[in-house]
Amino acid sequence: MTDTALDPWAPVVGQSDAVRRLTAAATSPVHAYLLVGPSGAGKRQAAGVFGGEVLAAADPDGAERHRRLAAGLIHPDIVVFAPSGNALRLGSSTDPGEIPAIIKEASRSPTEGTRKIVVVEQFQTAEAGASSALLKLVEEPPASTIFVLLATDVPPHQVTIESRCTRVDFGALSPDDIAAALVDEALADPERAQVVAAAANGDLSRARILVLDERLAARRDGWWSVPDRLDGTGAAAGALVEELRMMIDDASAARVARHDEELAALEEREEQLGTRGSGRREMETRHKRELRQYRTDEIRFGLATLARRYRETIAAGDPRQGPLDAVDRIRATTESLIRNPNEALLLQALFVRLPPLS
Repeated sequence: MTDTALDPWAPVVGQSDAVRRLTAAATSPVHAYLLVGPSGAGKRQAAGVFGGEVLAAADPDGAERHRRLAAGLIHPDIVVFAPSGNALRLGSSTDPGEIPAIIKEASRSPTEGTRKIVVVEQFQTAEAGASSALLKLVEEPPASTIFVLLATDVPPHQVTIESRCTRVDFGALSPDDIAAALVDEALADPERAQVVAAAANGDLSRARILVLDERLAARRDGWWSVPDRLDGTGAAAGALVEELRMMIDDASAARVARHDEELAALEEREEQLGTRGSGRREMETRHKRELRQYRTDEIRFGLATLARRYRETIAAGDPRQGPLDAVDRIRATTESLIRNPNEALLLQALFVRLPPLS
């Protein structure tokens, strides 16, 4: 297992170029960084390590503590914001969004030292008005504040903000990178690691969850068998969708249980400290976001499995146009997940258009 005390960047897997650039920047950072790459590529982990390196460079005597707290994003001078719903919002007087809170926090002085790191997750979800409201502060933040914006892509309306940041790109992790990380972290043997890595869709965080999932193979088999059970009717498509969604519900149960444990622990702290209501809304919002993301990841995994099944048919010499069209339709369905569609309707619409392979 890699020793993070010797190399604080060790938890950032498969991103040597991004790590090199951020390491060089930590001793003399600029005002804003934009980390761009797919979910699970290590951007959040890198933001924490980078924040620790920046704070350690400013306070060498406390370097070990800065790095330790920053790695978990629990340092008092590293503040993390994420959308409470589908997007980072400008909000209103009756429904405050995340952007005013980001502006307020970024304008405050650091709690302990001379620098503050403001991390904003899923920045690509900020619509034009929200991005514009944040632009001036990102351009000219207080001297003590450093922005680290995390995004899966850069929409056209965020190009101006992108130009004011130092952009660092993160590539998708390969199955080999993920499998090696799971083995290195003693989470799986090489054989199991390869199975999990193939299902993780380039997302190391998801792989760490899946490695403990005893029913992963059953879900893969369920998606793999879809073309054998289609008959062109809506009834067959609907039955398959219901079956797969029940499997996703079952897979989500462990995460729901963990959320319940977190809420119970919060209630206990509230009872002890007399601070009822403190942090509850934020925790419940985070739980909803995590569960929604988990379900989306499961569908991505299923669609990737389904596409692989049709590709194997094509590679085996099937001359029909149907499998080729199926791969294109599955790709389009996968891309549409970014819009948070109704998952049942999305899958039913796809399945009625897929050709049977039996």
